[in-house]
Amino acid sequence: MFEKIEYTVKRIDGDYAYLVTKESDDEKCVARALLPAEINEGTRVDYEMLTYTIAE
Repeated sequence: MFEKIEYTVKRIDGDYAYLVTKESDDEKCVARALLPAEINEGTRVDYEMLTYTIAE
């Protein structure tokens, strides 16, 4: 139910970041307040247990 999903930050537009997965080019719009502060375009993030973290 709470499986890890890997995203890449495709673009940042003001207070929102647009994320994509490897499997799909569909963009997911996420408020930057929910993401780690140090993200940039191209940063990989993991979504797990309702939390976004920078992928290692």
